[in-house]
Amino acid sequence: MFKNKNPYALAEALDMHETCSNCGTKYKIEPSFFYGSMYVSYAVGIAFAVAAFVISFFVFNASIHYVFISIVVTLVVFMPIILRLSRNIWINFFMSYDKTLAKK
Repeated sequence: MFKNKNPYALAEALDMHETCSNCGTKYKIEPSFFYGSMYVSYAVGIAFAVAAFVISFFVFNASIHYVFISIVVTLVVFMPIILRLSRNIWINFFMSYDKTLAKK
């Protein structure tokens, strides 16, 4: 789906192929299609932040100051993964895999 498999190559993190290499499905359904993935990105980011909170506060018994720092660091480190994951989730709301189109 993405041209560069490394999500941490930030200059190319969101560069996508025009079509699926397996079935030929066009990824860009309409102009600005992936703007909707921002909503998904927000939800996924909240999930990562809650996970960081639970781990740092309840597992490591960190103070609120360190919990805040752990949430910020988690969101910054996982930002490229969250962006890519949200695009994948967004496109799967509107398209599903069709194995009859897949190359054999």
